[in-house]
Amino acid sequence: MTERTHKTLEQAQQEGKYIRKVRSFVKREGRLTNAQARALEEHWQSMGLEHNANRIDAADIFGNDNPVVLEIGFGMGKSLVEMAKNAPELNFIGIEVHRPGVGACILTAKEEVEESIDNLRVYEHDAIEILADCIPDGSLTTVQLFFPDPWHKKKHHKRRIVQPEFIETIRSKLKVGGVFHMATDWENYAECMLEDMTGAPGFKNLSESNDYVPRPDSRPLTKFENRGQRLGHGVWDLQFEKQD
Repeated sequence: MTERTHKTLEQAQQEGKYIRKVRSFVKREGRLTNAQARALEEHWQSMGLEHNANRIDAADIFGNDNPVVLEIGFGMGKSLVEMAKNAPELNFIGIEVHRPGVGACILTAKEEVEESIDNLRVYEHDAIEILADCIPDGSLTTVQLFFPDPWHKKKHHKRRIVQPEFIETIRSKLKVGGVFHMATDWENYAECMLEDMTGAPGFKNLSESNDYVPRPDSRPLTKFENRGQRLGHGVWDLQFEKQD
């Protein structure tokens, strides 16, 4: 490691940034459909955000001062587009590392809904780096993390994205009163999330029973989740509010 790199890491750690040591995802690139490729080519300029070292200005990006919701790992983007459509008073930013998912999200937002969705922008990049480099502190009303990779084998739990360092990063990006909303269909991961969030400073659990919350109407039911419910699989939602 060069002296310059060492200083960069040390400075970032002093600033409380989460320096990713182990990837929390596997890059399954998949294959773009023709429609997804066309959507990326035709609409990236209006919907895409580039990773760089500059903090974004949401008011400049969206042309208004509406609250900003950030979703990490939106998959194919159908639920994210639905949320943006149902809440035009909010601005949405999605982060997804898999290119076909980004293409599918843009395709849905621009071509497969009744009206083009204008309150949604997307990154095709690692969420940890976007949080560190692009998202201003205290700028988000909500952070959403729905059905992240559970890494169900115990030896792989270190790859789970919800870890103390990540939680502190989320806390720094939320406004006071902002909410970190998680959902998982793996009970063990839900228990670990609850334990880590309960032990994290600066958060209040919004559950009346101090554990999980009912699925809010703002989180659409996915086809996968509907199928799981028919099979008797559980889903656990957690919402924690940032305190002063």
